Amino acid sequence: MTLRKSSLAGVSLAVTLGVAGAAHAGSFFERINSYPVYKTLDAGVDPATETVAEIIAASKDGRTLAFTDSPGEAIVFINATNPVNIQPQARVALGGEPTSITLGANAAYAGVNTSKNYIEASGHLAVIELDTMGIAAKCDAKGQPDSVAISPDGNFIAIAIENERDEDLNDGVIPQAPAGHLAIFDLDADGNPTNCDNVRIVDLTGLAEVAPSDPEPEFVSINSENKAVVTIQENNHLAIVDLASGKVEAHFSAGTSSAEAIPAKKARMSDASGSIVDVAREPDAVAWIDNERFVTANEGDYEGGSRGFTIWNTKGEVLFDSGAQMEHLGMANGHYPAKRAHKKGTEPEGVAVGEFGGETLIFVNSERGNFVAVYKDTGAAPEFVQFLPTHVGPEGLLTIPSRDLFVVANEVDEDGVRSHVGLYQFGADAPSYPMIVSEKDPETGAPIGWGALSGLAADPKDPNKLYAVTDSFYDKAKILTLDISAKRAKIVSHAIVSGGTVEKYDLEGISVAKDGGFWLSSEGHPKKEMQHFLLKVSASGQVEEEITLPEELVAQAKRFSLEGVAEFEKNGETLVAVAVQREWNDDPKGLTKIAIYNPADKSWGFVHYPLDKPASPAGGWVGLSEIVSLGGEDFAILERDNKGGEDAAIKQITTFSLEGVTPAKYGEALPVVQKRLAMDILPVLASGKGWILDKPEGLAVTAGGKLILVTDNDGVDDAPGETQLFDLGPASRLN
Repeated sequence: MTLRKSSLAGVSLAVTLGVAGAAHAGSFFERINSYPVYKTLDAGVDPATETVAEIIAASKDGRTLAFTDSPGEAIVFINATNPVNIQPQARVALGGEPTSITLGANAAYAGVNTSKNYIEASGHLAVIELDTMGIAAKCDAKGQPDSVAISPDGNFIAIAIENERDEDLNDGVIPQAPAGHLAIFDLDADGNPTNCDNVRIVDLTGLAEVAPSDPEPEFVSINSENKAVVTIQENNHLAIVDLASGKVEAHFSAGTSSAEAIPAKKARMSDASGSIVDVAREPDAVAWIDNERFVTANEGDYEGGSRGFTIWNTKGEVLFDSGAQMEHLGMANGHYPAKRAHKKGTEPEGVAVGEFGGETLIFVNSERGNFVAVYKDTGAAPEFVQFLPTHVGPEGLLTIPSRDLFVVANEVDEDGVRSHVGLYQFGADAPSYPMIVSEKDPETGAPIGWGALSGLAADPKDPNKLYAVTDSFYDKAKILTLDISAKRAKIVSHAIVSGGTVEKYDLEGISVAKDGGFWLSSEGHPKKEMQHFLLKVSASGQVEEEITLPEELVAQAKRFSLEGVAEFEKNGETLVAVAVQREWNDDPKGLTKIAIYNPADKSWGFVHYPLDKPASPAGGWVGLSEIVSLGGEDFAILERDNKGGEDAAIKQITTFSLEGVTPAKYGEALPVVQKRLAMDILPVLASGKGWILDKPEGLAVTAGGKLILVTDNDGVDDAPGETQLFDLGPASRLN
């Protein structure tokens, strides 16, 4: 397969590059803080305790934020008066699972699930006084609450009572009693429910074509006319309810939608190999745009999920459907959750609307892609504005226009990733993210899918051209060509590595070969029976040679093996250096190998590289991610620990030289190179005000002498999904 050149012809520049050309300076959002939820735990509580931020709301002045912490059975209040220096305020225990939260002038209102099981559904509305943080009332909602909303005038609370199904019963097929409903509480001038003991119930049975006897309302939003729009997700239906009378004024099916040229197969690929046709939208979150229009995020649940969002009017007419846009945004920006391609793809779940800079903006999150797409309302098709990275599992979205703030609650708190509240400030002159976007593949009409960049190399002649490789997260490894002539790098072409003897490679390093093509390192994994390879491939990705290590060395291998690769010259010979990430069984503790291959006689030599000791309070390990030739026998190394966020301690570039060092044959005593710390890159990785990424994996020196760094986003799998590309300045800084 040849490198496929891409162009922008016939495709929206906004969608492809992730930035709208029509937006003006000062009209973009910039992340200013990522606040870990575990910091709200009471003194003495183990910081490792699971914490979650799911649904989030703000006080009228926007200075107090409150969110649901389901595992903690609490509503958490934080002081955001200074959004870059958030302080914990209170944790209010509820005695049940909080499902949603909204704030009025004097009180917070939380839905609390106290159900014993799926049949005995129960729950209440907890009224929390904002001045004392005490629970003033518990009002029976006659079922298991989900979404809670307060009317703009403060007169009503509406709760979607889902009474969710048992997914293990009859494969989750509905109907399953009891049916859900909409609960309405009337509030007095002080915000107290006047019907706390006699909630008004809106019957939603008999409306939907899908399981009409078992409506399962999911989300509710209220406009300034006190009309509530309710998504009945599993039933693929929507209803408009007048809160004053409690009458259903309109209801309609959510219908179906299609999307072409998207990842849809059960495979780990971010490509345009499939499509979905007439899939039930099954909307989740909903938000009013004005009193006549609203927007839904069509996450899907049981049988549907059209992977996009839809704008409706109150008559049930579709005014706009995003089709494949969210999927293509995920692909173009390296945020596509390839493991979910055959299920619900990017999985849009949340929506929010707010006015910023005199424009009405629509925010749609991708729960699995870890991003928010920002659109400008035009009255017709919305105009894409910006792509915002989030932490893992964005759930609740919140706009605070009075403070020029946008807030995201990120719920995932597992596998070393902590739940966060992310804050973004409106007013930036230009987006700082994404740092890399892909152009359209002319063969598919969709953006080139990418992610998990694990190695970087510079073109020896063109100062604006880089090459990157993807690792084993994907079923097929790619060589990507990047144009870095503009502030935002572009992936302009790609080639799939093919023609070898194995089905899958785990590419971790790339170097341009003097005689044409590339050197690639493929990391082995003994338990997965993946071999360790140094590969010689053509410019089009065809494997020309698979080079293995000495058998006696392979017998000592561990899973952390071949990483970066660099071609260099020594004593008039062209050699190839390969960095081994960590110690193998035959290495002394704290020493890993640099392997030196001689293509002329196909021989191997080795030296030892001294690793730093772990410095993080969380422990972990330290290893190598990249090796780069600095000319002659000098090299730069990316050395890092395996910790992210506040636990990250070692992210650095070191240098060493092979001058005067003779690599030894395997079995002989290996010389130890002397390294020098050249650059601490932790401050650079922290500059984006997000979770410090644990995997800086690619480093290159351009033909113009620039030092370029890239991070591996792990294919957005239990990871934030951001790919950061930094110009670290002239490579002479390493001297």
